[in-house]
Amino acid sequence: MTTSDPLSGHTRSAIDIRCLRVDYGEFTAVDDFTLSVPQGEIFGLVGPNGAGKTSLFKVITSLMEPTYGEVLLDGVDVFEDTESVRRIIGYMPDLAPVPTDLRVWEFLDFHAAAYGLGSGAQRRSRVEECLAEVDLTPQRNSWCKALSRGQTQRAVLAKTMLHRPRVLILDEPASGLDPLARRDLRNALRALTRAGATVFVSSHILGELAEMCSSLCVMNCGQLLASGTADQVRHQLGNTGRTIVASLLGRHEEAVAWLTGQSWVHDPRMNGGHVLFGFDGGDDAQANLMESLIGNGFRLRAFEEKRSSFEEILVEVAETNRQT
Repeated sequence: MTTSDPLSGHTRSAIDIRCLRVDYGEFTAVDDFTLSVPQGEIFGLVGPNGAGKTSLFKVITSLMEPTYGEVLLDGVDVFEDTESVRRIIGYMPDLAPVPTDLRVWEFLDFHAAAYGLGSGAQRRSRVEECLAEVDLTPQRNSWCKALSRGQTQRAVLAKTMLHRPRVLILDEPASGLDPLARRDLRNALRALTRAGATVFVSSHILGELAEMCSSLCVMNCGQLLASGTADQVRHQLGNTGRTIVASLLGRHEEAVAWLTGQSWVHDPRMNGGHVLFGFDGGDDAQANLMESLIGNGFRLRAFEEKRSSFEEILVEVAETNRQT
């Protein structure tokens, strides 16, 4: 759910980052980074380790001042009104620690008191709500040190949600989680956005974000490389070509020869019992090619399109940047 400004008709931004730069001495961790995150979305930040994601998040959450640039959260300048900003954000750092000598409900109650969430009864009610939202009610009396990795991540997420933040900044929350724990995390984040919150979540593994994010951006060497939907990001990174796998009943060598002269086709070759080739045309051109194959007497059993995985694209981008 994204919200729009009724006067302008434009989607409102929960996070506005403008020309941000972060230097550590002579090393630049974030370089001229500009990004707008719409309200009510789960927005992914993808990049390899060392891309600058954590430095960016520390600036957004007012934990570190940038070399220069501007950050607004829900329209509030992070460094001009830090106190107000900290009331509307929830920050979950990578591998956030939990105490070993507290039970889960005590851990949350301690932070609820720090947030000033009312009397004991009011705090306990909010603690129980957050435990239920991350499906940790059965572990409420467990010692924090006895929690699994996934349960610990959910406990920290519950702590981050206590004061009902409008913007959540989550740094690698799915790191090390098994598929079931990632599903639980995804469901919890979707519930937050349905309630009107905005989630900005990072990972160095796109597969951890692909199913939960409505939009995403790619960062490497401190720079923003692409942003938008998954297809828009793929296009911006220059990976729009397709690889076609044609499964034929015989005549593979003849098919390779025939495909060599076709429009949009490049590098046709045999691969086991299949014919592989690159294809740069659109959907209509692909449909026409399939029709022509059949019309020329080739017995086509299957015609499958494959694209490079985002992991492969990101590895290619990172290696290219490393060489330049």
